[in-house]
Amino acid sequence: MSLEFMGRKLGMTQIFTDVGERIPVTVVRAGPCTVIQKKTPGRDGYSAVQLGFEERRERHTTGAMKGHFAAADTAPRRVVYEVRVPEDEVGALEPGQELRCDVAFQEGQDVSVTGRSKGRGFTGVIKRWGFKTSKATHGTHESFRHGGAISAGTYPGRVLKGKKMAGQHGSRQVTIRGLVVARMDADRNLLFIRGAVPGHRNGLVRVRPDPSG
Repeated sequence: MSLEFMGRKLGMTQIFTDVGERIPVTVVRAGPCTVIQKKTPGRDGYSAVQLGFEERRERHTTGAMKGHFAAADTAPRRVVYEVRVPEDEVGALEPGQELRCDVAFQEGQDVSVTGRSKGRGFTGVIKRWGFKTSKATHGTHESFRHGGAISAGTYPGRVLKGKKMAGQHGSRQVTIRGLVVARMDADRNLLFIRGAVPGHRNGLVRVRPDPSG
């Protein structure tokens, strides 16, 4: 089933294969996700499913959303998102149904992970863009980590848009494709994804089957 699961990045660790190979992995708790609403081409013009992730206290939920969750006969959810899926897959789902990670994933499968990268604050061009530093020797004066000239003095006589300069670094949406599910614990909804994924520990991530895999 081509579903996209919301999850939380729990951190990184390492696992070992039967032949002793050490694999660095990121542990993601993917789901369980609850079906909130179904979208059909006849009624909505497209085919999709609305899912909820993690329970939320009712006193932190608006009245409109309480009614929305009650229609699906489920408790309020912290995160509500929508996934486009084929019409035949939507027909196999029902509101209030709980989906576990083994519905959409299996070991050895290629996946894409989307998350929000760590915020680094205001950084210079060396950390933000990977510029080289000036020579730290005699003759270099007060410009060890500067970016150098940013524009010509005559034509065009202005700084062009998109110039790599100092500024806010990180805290943006990042998607990494071609990752592999090295191991899966369906009982605890844990995915052990080979390599690193975007975001800080305990951050929200979205995992989906990679169409290129």
